[in-house]
Amino acid sequence: MKSTDPTRIHEALAKATFEAYKSAVNRLPPDVLRVIEQAAAAETNPVARGEFANILQNIAMAEKLGVPMCQDTGVPVIYLTIPPDVPLTQELYAAVAEGVRKATKEVPLRPNVVDPLTRHNTSDNTGAGMPAIHVKPGEKFTVTVFPKGAGAENMSRIGMLLPSQVSQIEKFVVETVYLAGSRPCPPIVIGVGIGGTFDGAAAMAKEALLQPLDQMTEYERGILASVNRLGIGPMGLGGDFTALSVKVKTAGCHTASLPVAVNIQCWANRHATIEVKQ
Repeated sequence: MKSTDPTRIHEALAKATFEAYKSAVNRLPPDVLRVIEQAAAAETNPVARGEFANILQNIAMAEKLGVPMCQDTGVPVIYLTIPPDVPLTQELYAAVAEGVRKATKEVPLRPNVVDPLTRHNTSDNTGAGMPAIHVKPGEKFTVTVFPKGAGAENMSRIGMLLPSQVSQIEKFVVETVYLAGSRPCPPIVIGVGIGGTFDGAAAMAKEALLQPLDQMTEYERGILASVNRLGIGPMGLGGDFTALSVKVKTAGCHTASLPVAVNIQCWANRHATIEVKQ
């Protein structure tokens, strides 16, 4: 029987957040690992094949040893789904913060979160600068932890295109990857948000990265092919695979606007979802 006791809910959510963060930084989701393995098998450039071998060995060792696969354990991007029987209170945010603090200390995570102006670091990845927690209704009570490293995040981009520039969306994505070069640790994953509003497009671009990477539409595959023709390759050393997957989310927008956001992620597209047991 599910508990509606606030204390029980707090404890359960804090524990689930901790477990999800630990899982996210130590092992990749199956779909992410599949696209990396498929690209590694298809790569023809000898140097790039060597980089893929290093990446796959890194993934295997992280899971075997139970340690983060990258020294940049990211900033905590959190998604909650809340069923009707769970009250939406400030206590939920406090529980998530508790789970993040525990993960920072015990996984451990690098304390990346700082105040944007003073650069003060709380050393626990929470505080005034803690990234957003996204909440939506759902059938199950779940927490998704999506650590986002700075190398890829810093290369992300948004453009307010004109409605007449629908055919230029692919060019905007490819240009974004070209400008990023080797800095986001390719081969990358590309999330694209089209439509909505300025902030909505950016949110969709990030959420798109949580979709199955080994399932793409014809439109997504077309953008991926164009990106890979850049030849940047793994770690920027050249090769067939600059990107592993392109995922697109769309929403209705004003007739006079066409927001397009590109959220870049490195090959380590880390995320984990855990159901909160009340």
